[in-house]
Amino acid sequence: MAKSLQEQLRQAGIASQKQVVKARKAQNTKEKMQRKGAEIVDETAELVKQRKAEALARDRELNAERDRAARQKAIQAQIRQIVDLNAITERGDTEYRFDHAGVIKTLMLTTDHRQALIRGALAIVGQGDELVIVPRQAAEKIGERDQSWLVLLNTRDETDEEIDDEYAGYEIPDDLMW
Repeated sequence: MAKSLQEQLRQAGIASQKQVVKARKAQNTKEKMQRKGAEIVDETAELVKQRKAEALARDRELNAERDRAARQKAIQAQIRQIVDLNAITERGDTEYRFDHAGVIKTLMLTTDHRQALIRGALAIVGQGDELVIVPRQAAEKIGERDQSWLVLLNTRDETDEEIDDEYAGYEIPDDLMW
């Protein structure tokens, strides 16, 4: 003889007689409604659908976060590669001072590199205490990916150069020593 699940639960002490009777009544009412053609709302099925939808939304959110983290990591790797390929490591004996996060920093550069930084042909990029000198084009590529890497990128108007260079028409002799 096969006992119903409800009877087995009651005999095991998991469910009381009152719960068994209540479950039977609910089942009988549900069967009557189905025979009459009424639409029955299954709360359990609705709850399962809701839980699945919540889990799907949570999974999508986690995937989106993982994708954002992977994209950010790829961007940082690209920036690191641009810096490594374009870094100017040559140092000189001329000081160049600039403001970095409210602190005056000093780099020792060659005179040519110092002038190029002033003109905007070179730039200083980096994060934290790591500062690197790169050409302007490399700094612009880095700035497109992450502006926080740009430490110093000077720009100079063409009109300023014309005003500053009053003696541009005069030729300087090669043998002139100062």
